[in-house]
Amino acid sequence: MLISVHPKLPMIDKIVTRDFYINHLGFEDIGASDYPDYLMLKKEGIEIHFFLFKELNALENYGQVYIRSTEIEKLYAQCMVKKLRTAKYGQLQIKPWGQKEFSLLDPDHNLLTFGESFS
Repeated sequence: MLISVHPKLPMIDKIVTRDFYINHLGFEDIGASDYPDYLMLKKEGIEIHFFLFKELNALENYGQVYIRSTEIEKLYAQCMVKKLRTAKYGQLQIKPWGQKEFSLLDPDHNLLTFGESFS
């Protein structure tokens, strides 16, 4: 029986990735300190794991995660105050499929899309 999913994304530099997610998005480190090539982060009900990929060309990275959220306007405003980099066409908008969404790029160009059902 499936109970949860924890996406694994590539990272070039563990310190930079950890700093971005903890200090800009409010995640917490939940372990893997004994593993220099791995990082596990958690915020509220989600976890994202990262594996070291030093040879990654960030501009050719297609790592993506879709994160369902609530209070998306508040989350978007917090990200904009912190001047986080939105993806091309990543501004908050209502999509034809009935979601309010926005997208950010992390330091390794992993695409983080946040979405909330819009009725």
